[in-house]
Amino acid sequence: MTIDEKEAPGLALFEHRERLLGCRECPDMVGPVVAGPPVTSRVFLLGQAPGPHEGKVGKPFAWTAGKTLFRWFAQIGIEEDVFRRKVYMAAVCRCFPGKSGGGGDRVPSKVEIETCSSWLRSEIEILRPRLLVPVGKLAISQVLEACKLVDVVGRLHRADLFGLQMDVVPLPHPSGASTWHRTEPGVSLLDDALGLLAEHPEMASLR
Repeated sequence: MTIDEKEAPGLALFEHRERLLGCRECPDMVGPVVAGPPVTSRVFLLGQAPGPHEGKVGKPFAWTAGKTLFRWFAQIGIEEDVFRRKVYMAAVCRCFPGKSGGGGDRVPSKVEIETCSSWLRSEIEILRPRLLVPVGKLAISQVLEACKLVDVVGRLHRADLFGLQMDVVPLPHPSGASTWHRTEPGVSLLDDALGLLAEHPEMASLR
C-alpha cells in the first residue's frame, strides 16, 4: 500500500465531514449539525441523535448522557479523551430533532432517518469498521432486527451494514431518564456488553 493509499481514507473523511456540516436537508431538525472529528478508526460508535446542548459545543455526547457513557468506557480502561481521539463517533440523525409535544426529545421521522442515512453509508464505506457500537434502541435498530434491549445487549453480533460485515456490540442509551441500565436485568447485561468490548481486539488496541 502506498502512502497516498494510506492517506486516502483520512482525506475522504475530512471532505465528507465538511459536506456534512453544511447539510440543511431536514426542515424540522434543529441545527447545527453535530459531528465528531474525522477520526480514521476501525471502531465506529453510532448514537441516536444529538440532544439540545451538543450543538453549542459541537461534539457528540457532550452533556449528561455523555458523562454516563464515558464512565462506562472508563470502566474498561478507555478514558474519554482517548476514546474521542481514536473512535469515529456518528449518529442516526446529526441534528437535534427538537422537543415532542410531551416535553421529551422528538423521535426522528422515517424520512429524516432515511435522509441522514446517506451520511452514515458514506462513513461506513470510507472507514470499513470492524467493530460497531450502536447506543440506544434507534441506533441498534439500524443494524439488528430485534428491538428489545434484553434480546441484544450483552451479546456479540455479526451483522451487515450497507454491504459490509462487522462485529456489533450494542449498548443501552445512557440517558438519565432511562432506568433500564440501572435496574436488572439491564445492569448485568450492560456489564456483559462492556466485558465483550474490553475483550474485543479492536477496542483493546485503543488502550
